[in-house]
Amino acid sequence: MDFTSLILLLMAALGIISSNTPITIAMIVLLLIRVLHLHQLFPWLEKYGLTVGIIILTIGVMTPLASGKMSLQTIGESFLNWKSLLAIAVGMLVAYLGGRGATLMSMNPTVVAGLLIGTVLGVALLRGVPVGPLIAAGILSLLIGKT
Repeated sequence: MDFTSLILLLMAALGIISSNTPITIAMIVLLLIRVLHLHQLFPWLEKYGLTVGIIILTIGVMTPLASGKMSLQTIGESFLNWKSLLAIAVGMLVAYLGGRGATLMSMNPTVVAGLLIGTVLGVALLRGVPVGPLIAAGILSLLIGKT
């Protein structure tokens, strides 16, 4: 077994140990792509995987609005509550950091491995969710002064 597959297997094991199904499934899918010699999928996943993931995440977040569980009135009232206004500001900040992170990751690929490993470990060991690499890269870009 090659070293890369061993790392994916180790990350899948971390997912299993921490009962984190998304990380386990992601690592097993990537491992299967390697084992089944479907390497032609990797460039597509590298190019579009993040976009597809963000689309699916956005669909999940917007479903209460689309299904009618969240009314237009509720959304309008969110502009009158300080917690909701703070949530809007934090959402804007996170989107900004994600944009900076995407730029940093594309311009400085040497940090990508550390960010990904840190995110997987955070998901596996701290019960986080794997949305962190872009935001982590955005925070890193603020710390190291990259735009």
